[in-house]
Amino acid sequence: MIKLYKIRIGEKVYEVEVEEITEKNGAIETSADSNNKQKIDKNENRSLQGGTGRSQVVKAPMQGLVVDIKVKIGEKVKAGDEIVILEAMKMENPIVAPCDGVIDVIKVTKGDKVNTDDILAVLS
Repeated sequence: MIKLYKIRIGEKVYEVEVEEITEKNGAIETSADSNNKQKIDKNENRSLQGGTGRSQVVKAPMQGLVVDIKVKIGEKVKAGDEIVILEAMKMENPIVAPCDGVIDVIKVTKGDKVNTDDILAVLS
């Protein structure tokens, strides 16, 4: 369904058509998708945890822009330590370590756009 909106900015009026998209008939694509970033589904997510289940995957809680990465691979972190700063709706949101561990993998770089549940890092 396409809706037509009129938006007034100062003295100018703009007409904007907006199409409603649901998971049934479409998907929202970001630049990360366009760059063929590897997506990890639930089955692959299990393989990251290995046989011991000791790895912890840190996912993006919202769609946004990675503005800073606070850790390096191999760095020890404690629960609550900042891992990534994610900008969403003009607010910077710290993404923190859910538990104590060591950074095994960092899946994003500064400037990346991420979607909800995209993997940011893996701890062990």
